[in-house]
Amino acid sequence: MPPTGGFESLKYKRNLPYKGPGAYVLLGGVTAICAYGFYRLGKGNLERRELQREKVWSRIHLVPLFLAEGDRDMYRRQQAAIAREKEIMKDVPGWEAGKSVYNSSKYRSPEIVIL
Repeated sequence: MPPTGGFESLKYKRNLPYKGPGAYVLLGGVTAICAYGFYRLGKGNLERRELQREKVWSRIHLVPLFLAEGDRDMYRRQQAAIAREKEIMKDVPGWEAGKSVYNSSKYRSPEIVIL
């Protein structure tokens, strides 16, 4: 038989502790973090674009210097080659050192590097 006054009532209600912020707070936090990330990405893209532009312009301004340096080096090598040719062919009568082997007065730069 049941006890007098009846049995105790069953505790079926969930009694869980508070587990953190709500869904709207989390959504707002994620949105803020993503917005800050996109802001930094945009700033990084601007800086990268500026550095690329600076690199291109520095190359444009350095090309004449590199061409002049190459011309000076080619002239120095050509004069050294003519001096070697004069030394080697000094016993051959009628030999003109440095004279072009082509039957044209048009200037042709050497296609190979003479060491």
